[in-house]
Amino acid sequence: MRLKSTALVLIAVAALSGCNDTLDSVDTPVNVSNKVEQPLPSRILNEMSAKGMERTSPIAIRIFKEEGVLEIWKAKTNNRFEKIAEYTICAWSGRLGPKVKEGDRQAPEGFYSLSPHHLNPNSKYYLAINTGYPNRFDQANGRNGTNLMIHGACSSSGCYSMTDAQILEIYAFARDAFKGGQQTIQLQAFPFRLTAENMARHRYSPHYAFWQNLKVGYDNFEVTKRPPEVNFCDKKYVFNQQIEGSGSFNAAAACPTLTTPAPLQAALSSYQTAYARDFDKAMKKYDDKVWYDPTEAERKALVADLRKGRDLAYAPTGSALKAGKLLKLKEVQDPSAPTLNLRKAVADPSVPPLFTAAPSKPAPAAQPTAPAPGPTIAAAAAANAAVATQPQIPAAPAAPQETAKIPVPAPNPNAVAVAPVMSANETPPLADEKKPFWKFWAAK
Repeated sequence: MRLKSTALVLIAVAALSGCNDTLDSVDTPVNVSNKVEQPLPSRILNEMSAKGMERTSPIAIRIFKEEGVLEIWKAKTNNRFEKIAEYTICAWSGRLGPKVKEGDRQAPEGFYSLSPHHLNPNSKYYLAINTGYPNRFDQANGRNGTNLMIHGACSSSGCYSMTDAQILEIYAFARDAFKGGQQTIQLQAFPFRLTAENMARHRYSPHYAFWQNLKVGYDNFEVTKRPPEVNFCDKKYVFNQQIEGSGSFNAAAACPTLTTPAPLQAALSSYQTAYARDFDKAMKKYDDKVWYDPTEAERKALVADLRKGRDLAYAPTGSALKAGKLLKLKEVQDPSAPTLNLRKAVADPSVPPLFTAAPSKPAPAAQPTAPAPGPTIAAAAAANAAVATQPQIPAAPAAPQETAKIPVPAPNPNAVAVAPVMSANETPPLADEKKPFWKFWAAK
């Protein structure tokens, strides 16, 4: 028995070794008698009741790197999800953009499925939830990395680290949802809110095409207020798609013929009309500008002054939004311009490119393709764009005049598992265990 216990402890410790080698900054411990079963505070339970939410109803987790925010969304009795809690991420490493390989210090971006076995009550980082990275998209694109977590201790090397008090609540949200019967919790990790304003501001990023692919899922959630069903084909994400005729989803193979449920297609078409208008407006605002994404060191420098003379028990990594800056396009194009840090980063092959070609207009939001080429402002690798584009799927028809009156599909969150995106260690459900998501979509 003693040997078995020792082995379990060693396994638990090793499971987190990929997140950080040492705990160089540990959050102030939270004194509770049982952290694993600690109930949510009364203020949150009261807000749930006011919003029409059951304590054990399904949840979804959304992360926005640039803002440094983690949100908990929870199903209401009317079958829609609404935000119930928001937390400032204490520490995340790297820059905006996906995790590509072990040791790159990048925190994952994408759609991931969290099962009960992803919860780690014995973490050396107080409590932890494995993000499920790499998923089938990551694997199909040759991306690798292990043990990427959402955890406490405010110390990160590729993870999303919270304070102990925050992870205590986040863990409780997940625990209660699993107790209520939710099979998988969808984690949506984004570089920023994928609005027209932000997409225009980041249009020169080498990760732009990958973010366009993620934006399809983002848009589906914004329209339905339901975590989208996620599948993979052609090394891309696909969202809320039905297979027409024969075929199956295979992350490494070509996509079968896909269709979108008509009510959702109309709603997305209306959403895209508004998005295109806002994107054009934002492009005028940022026409002669390029956004500089700050390094982790530059983000940390923002909080350095706050720490002087103060006994802070944690080491926040700062805001990428506040540490970033808009630069004149001509300054970045001109090799004699005094943007030495930018040029050094672009020229150094060991540093991911900061800038690449930009699109002149957004691709259709329903199922975007690769962005159209725009002005090249720096020598940047184009491989990310080739990997990340969304597969070609029939576009949505023009929205009718009464699109606003078309009911948005709202499936019962207790009737079907949320977004079954499986990690490499998960076992796929049997064919009869999961009904097609569109069977549950009904007008309200």
